[in-house]
Amino acid sequence: MSNRNSTDKYDSRDVERLQQDDAIVEGYLTWRLYVVDDALKMIDESFQWRKEFGVNDITESTIPRWMFETGAVFLHGYDKEGNKLFWFKVKLHVKDAKTILDKKKYVAFWLERYAKKEPGMPLTVVFDMSESGLSNIDMEFVKYVINCFKVYYPKFLSKMIIVDMPWIMNAAWKIVKSWLGPEAISKLKFATKSEIQTFIGLEYLPPHMGGTDPFKYSYPPLPDDDFQTPICDNGPIVSEDETESKEGELEGKDGLESSFNSTEVAVKPKKVNFLEDSLRAEDNDKTDTNARIKGARKPLTTFKGHLLDVSPAEELSFGSGETEKKSLIILSNVTKNQVAFKVRTTAPEKYRVKPSSSSCEPGASVDIVVSLHGGSQASPQDRFLVMAAEMDNVGSQELAQFWKEVPKNKIMEHRLRCHVLESSKPTVSPLRDSPVEMGSSGQQELSTAVSYVEEKALFL
Repeated sequence: MSNRNSTDKYDSRDVERLQQDDAIVEGYLTWRLYVVDDALKMIDESFQWRKEFGVNDITESTIPRWMFETGAVFLHGYDKEGNKLFWFKVKLHVKDAKTILDKKKYVAFWLERYAKKEPGMPLTVVFDMSESGLSNIDMEFVKYVINCFKVYYPKFLSKMIIVDMPWIMNAAWKIVKSWLGPEAISKLKFATKSEIQTFIGLEYLPPHMGGTDPFKYSYPPLPDDDFQTPICDNGPIVSEDETESKEGELEGKDGLESSFNSTEVAVKPKKVNFLEDSLRAEDNDKTDTNARIKGARKPLTTFKGHLLDVSPAEELSFGSGETEKKSLIILSNVTKNQVAFKVRTTAPEKYRVKPSSSSCEPGASVDIVVSLHGGSQASPQDRFLVMAAEMDNVGSQELAQFWKEVPKNKIMEHRLRCHVLESSKPTVSPLRDSPVEMGSSGQQELSTAVSYVEEKALFL
């Protein structure tokens, strides 16, 4: 058959991406437990869906404005594992055959947008069923959402949490569970308003779920356009150097509890004056800088920012050996004013960041040591976010208050990936670098899957 026929079946842009990016094929293979035939069926089905829905061409302007205005579906906040939250406000969904296609495209818009912004990072889906009833349940739409994660976007789903489900919908959700299949069934969680706090911290839960998130959906603009994947402040400070104080340990633990406790935290945040904090940091640097940065991997590249130069430019390297567990971030203030900074990570349980928050004088540099805890291993999915903002009224502003009040458009952000050195385990690519698990068959299956789609494109 002709090339035109294959183009009718698949979007050539998807085929091209598959041929160029092994990670896409790996996603399908791992999601289907390396059963090649099943993976090929998934690729075929998802690529046909992408072509049918015109996924590559879906933009904000191609979706009816009223869909954005309802606030029934949106991305906002993160769960305790650092996964982005994909909210479905079920009470705002009304079954209507005339609008079902637009609704499906609307979901695809959000998923595609996130996939481009944060490739390889999973989502946690939250079905908020408070104040909903049978009239809000559209089984075709629910099945479509499940298929998005089961077939169209493999390995995209971290968890699917159903919150505050009315008992009258028990029968409907039994049907839903049967659709999920064995790969996804373990990811389905049912939670009450209080139980949801075990998955999502109070800062990203709305008040009706007992949370403290002041976010209210409105459109325009689109919410969460900054996509700040790293949301967790510095992990617990575990003293490795004799020069570290017990006070520092306690401060780190308090910060961790504030971020992760599932109930209200009664600990008062410690008020820190930026100027005092900076001077204290300088004093500490005189005594323990050398001990702190000893053995840390020095950056070789630099990102030139408008407030800070950040070294390294793109990624921090870690390995499994004792001498490969520390990396250095160097921040250099390129402005004529004092600049506040903080460093966040998606994996606070693994990394210690010191200092994680302070300020930098004009023309000065700050060395930040990022080190792996004891037996922790780095992962290529771990991310770091450096945030910086120029300070006015240096003498009067407190750390916590400053970051609450500073406008988002005044904050410089720079993201760093985590690079795992070849000697460390687990390796970056299970298909290529893990012969114990896959042997040579993994690469063969990868080639088979790519060849399959190429063949389809050329000869179908």
